[in-house]
Amino acid sequence: MTTTPNQTEKLRELLLYVSEHSAYYQQVFRGSNIEINSIKETSDLTQLPFTAKDDLARQNDDFLCVPKSKITDFVTTSGTMSDPVAFYLTDSDVERLATNEAQSFRCAGGSENDVYQLMTTIDKRFMAGLAYWMGARKMGAGMIRVGPGAPFLQWESIQRFSPTVLIAIPSFIPRLLDYAVANDIDFKASGVKSIICIGEPIRNADFTPNELGKRITSQWDVKLYSTYASTEMGAAFTECEIGNGGHLNEDLLILEVVDEDGLNVGEGDLGEVVVTTLGVEGMPLIRYKTGDLCHVYYNPCSCGRSTPRLGPVVGRKQQMIKFKGTTIFPPALFDVLDMVKEIELYQVVISKNEYGNDEITILLPLQLQTAVFKEMLHSLFKSRLRVSPILEFITAEELTFRIYKQEKRKPEKLIYI
Repeated sequence: MTTTPNQTEKLRELLLYVSEHSAYYQQVFRGSNIEINSIKETSDLTQLPFTAKDDLARQNDDFLCVPKSKITDFVTTSGTMSDPVAFYLTDSDVERLATNEAQSFRCAGGSENDVYQLMTTIDKRFMAGLAYWMGARKMGAGMIRVGPGAPFLQWESIQRFSPTVLIAIPSFIPRLLDYAVANDIDFKASGVKSIICIGEPIRNADFTPNELGKRITSQWDVKLYSTYASTEMGAAFTECEIGNGGHLNEDLLILEVVDEDGLNVGEGDLGEVVVTTLGVEGMPLIRYKTGDLCHVYYNPCSCGRSTPRLGPVVGRKQQMIKFKGTTIFPPALFDVLDMVKEIELYQVVISKNEYGNDEITILLPLQLQTAVFKEMLHSLFKSRLRVSPILEFITAEELTFRIYKQEKRKPEKLIYI
């Protein structure tokens, strides 16, 4: 863990603030006999216990530090593994989001001269969509709010308004390109120069493009920028032009990356991402364990920035699958499926069999159900992961309905039943 004088001062302000206003942290400090004056540097954070996702879910409103009459925006987490958790933002917190996103856009080569096309929802209690719009506005750039899906409207907007940057879940881009090809749209003649990718990795752990990243850039000469963020941190780790990890915004977060024993890991090592939020008024968090596993890099980046960087999310601790004696994280499954150009839609279903063991089922479009295709895919899984999941085939309409549910904010490529 690295520190700056500014972080140290903000940490002291945070500890004083939560000790006066947070019912949850007041309880923690009393229960652990913690004297906040003894925490003088960020390295002293180890005196404090971690905050877990279950704590946040179980005592949600106890984290709130202001009356609800001061709340400007009400959002919730995505609820991938459990029920969504409420997050309350004051006007100051919304401005913090804007500051973060403006700095993230600049880190990804953006400027006030850019026009961004937003291909994610800005409603449905989704923090990220709001943050993108606020960040572009703060930077002085333009924003086209198209929302998710709707390839016709996406291309009509690109042709009408000439955006320079797209903000999208990367697995949507191949569908967008397929639509362009099918409808004689010259996508290579557009002014799009880069795509800010959210929600899914487009790189391997060594920063080389993964199968999804290669699938996009092999067709379209655009620069891909990876990001990592969550509702809880209200900030983002965004890649620079070098593409060697998302940079920490040290004004907004204190970062720890820890092993199973809660100890900080070294340069390039894998660990769980832990964040302490700085400058949050509504629901600040201290030593919050995200559950996300990333490699961390402390050495300066060749772009000139010296902030710590995070590699792509390898997996989530809660999403680790033990399948036929092999440990698998969902991104490894996605990577195999993204290698196959015939697969445009898929959903990974994780369940338990009668013995309580993990089962993996891949739902695929019915038109792919041939003996040759199934044998090829089984062989590909075995060569890459040593095991092969169950393959099931349903109509493309039903699969599309399962993945792109109207009430959901993101495509459901992975579900647990």
